[in-house]
Parts: sequence; C-alpha cells; structure tokens
Amino acid sequence: MFHNLTLEQLQALDKVLTEVIPIHGRGNFPTLQVRAKDIIRVVKDRLVERDIQVKDIRLNGATASHVLVRDNGLGYRDLDIIFRVELPRQEDFQVIKEVVLGSLRDLLPYGVNRRKITCLTMKEAYVQKMVKVFNEHDRWSLISLSNNRAKTVGLRFVSSLRRQFEFSVDSFQIILDRMLEYSNGNQSGEPTITVEAECMYGDFEQAMDHLRHRLIATHNPEEIRGGGLLKYSDLLVRNFRPASETEIKSLERYMCSRFFIDFPDVSEQQRKIEAYLQCHFIGNEETSKYDYLMTLRRVIDESTVCLMGHERRQTLNMITVLALRVLGEQNAIPNTANVTCFYQPAPYMTEPIYNSYFITQAQPPLVYHPYPLHVHMQTGLV
Repeated sequence: MFHNLTLEQLQALDKVLTEVIPIHGRGNFPTLQVRAKDIIRVVKDRLVERDIQVKDIRLNGATASHVLVRDNGLGYRDLDIIFRVELPRQEDFQVIKEVVLGSLRDLLPYGVNRRKITCLTMKEAYVQKMVKVFNEHDRWSLISLSNNRAKTVGLRFVSSLRRQFEFSVDSFQIILDRMLEYSNGNQSGEPTITVEAECMYGDFEQAMDHLRHRLIATHNPEEIRGGGLLKYSDLLVRNFRPASETEIKSLERYMCSRFFIDFPDVSEQQRKIEAYLQCHFIGNEETSKYDYLMTLRRVIDESTVCLMGHERRQTLNMITVLALRVLGEQNAIPNTANVTCFYQPAPYMTEPIYNSYFITQAQPPLVYHPYPLHVHMQTGLV
C-alpha cells in the first residue's frame, strides 16, 4: 500500500538526504564526509554504466519511519538504502562490489592519488560488513560502511527478498527517485513533488497508527532470520508495547524458536547479541544495555519451548554474565528489584554442631565488582 508524503515529511526527507555523514577510514585513511544523496547518485550512475538495471531506490527501515513520524521512539540510527536491481547471475554481485568500492574511491578528498588505491584497499579501509545471498527465493547483497558513531550506512542491493521487514513500525520504504531528480535540478525553494512511501507490512494506516502509538505488531515471525527476537526486546526497552496482548505470547514463542534454529550454539548466540548491542546501543543509549539484556533474558525464560533444559540454562547463564559485564563496564548499580543474590554458606556450617540447620545445595558464587568484573560460575548452572 502506498502513501504520498506531506510537505512536512518531504522536508524531513530532504534533511536526511542532505545531512553530511562521516564514513570513517581505518588506519591512515581519511574520513569521507558525504551526503546520502551524493553517494546514492554516484553508485546509481556506476551501476547503469556496468549494465545493472536499477528499478528504483528506496529509504528503508528506522530512517524511513523517522521521516514519516518524527518522534516515534525508534531513533534515527541506521541509514539503510535499497537499490532494487536485476541480479540474474552470481557474477553480478562482484560487479556491485566493484561499483560501491569505486564510488567510495571517487569520494576521496581532493589531493589523494586515487590511481594507486585498489578496490581491495578501499574494502579494508571503509567497509564494515559485506553480505551476499543468492538462492531460489532471495537474491540480495549488503555493503555496510564503517561509522564509529550511531549512524550505520548500509547499501542494500535487492533483486528478490521474501521478507522485507521485522515489525510494522519498521516496514516503511520511501521511494527516492523523484526526490533525487528534484534536488538535482532545484537548489532552492520548498519541495513540491510527489514522493511515495510503501508499507511492506500491508496496511499502511494501521502501521502508521502502530508507529505513532509505539505498538508492536508483526506477521509470521518464524519467517524472519533470528525471529526478530533481538529487535522485539529492543522495542520493549524503548517503551513500545504489544498491539495485542492475546497474541504476543504466541508470537514470542515463534520468535524464540526461530532464533534458536538460526543460532543453536551458545557462542553464536553470544556473538549475535554482542553485535546487536554494539550496533544499536551507542552514545547515550549505552546505559540501556543492562535493561535490554534483562528484558531479552525474561522473554527467553518465559517463552522458549524448543530447548532442552540444560540448553536453556546455558543461554540464560550467558545473558546473565553479559549483563553483569555491562554493569562492570559502566560502573553501575542495577535496580535491586531485578537482582537475585545467592549466598554460599561458610565452611564451618557443615560441622555437626550446625546439623540442625537446613542448607540448600551450594550455588556458584557470583561476585560483582564495579570494575573489573569477576564471575566464578560452574558450567550449566544459573
């Protein structure tokens, strides 16, 4: 379902496209100061030169939601640009990589000798992550550019993608082509063009209502890689609430099941959670990491039905240790309402004189210091 942007939304979109974004270089490579619309144009022109058909270009996810509803609680962290392209062959992915890296090279500051800089060098200097998916149902690639701050720049090239959203509030895509053409030919005045937004959730007005009132809704979370579990816990921490209390427990079970299908090993789960924290809790939001981890732990504890008991305990254990590590790094004291302390009996309590006392099975001592953190824990115990 499509919707025409209002004048206020067009102004917000123009601000997003013209804001200067730093792309940080590693080592001695300089920081690229670029506007979103500039890098989009350079990449599009190079794609056309290499005979890659571009259907349209879209602003996706949280930034699109920010344009539609300014104070929506999601924050404006990621700049996710979608190039809808034709990718009939595996070789086309190599072309796309060369196009993006060549475009970044064109954006290097004046005075840099570009001829001596290879695509491999540009990749090592400016690319944070590269993903390629090519199968019967999904054909797309993602090139994420390095940014040391909260705003990650992601260039996504999509030929086909079965699932294009996690929750209704991040299911919006704004078609940028007319806006880019307009801003290229007009340097002043208010935007007077028609720009459309599409809702991948289906019902545009319902999704907008969810966005305005900070409600959580989705369809078939088992179709989402990772089940949307990490994003769901993030929304809860940001004071979003379920649109339907009667459906949410069932949705939580599907989220947990898909998460553990995709990440069955505890070490994989930990890497995924740590990567999410690193990308989504930056700056002032770092103080919310502990609440996020404890919210995630609660959802897994209450809604996981697909794991054996010891597997579930290992995952809960891992999240608990991550939460304590966060407290240690932040030198913070948690809300005591959410803390359970276990005390190990003194050795002399085992002497016969104390045999009238009931002593529970010894729990592993869990010692918290502001920093550094010392955790003494036996495997498999919570």
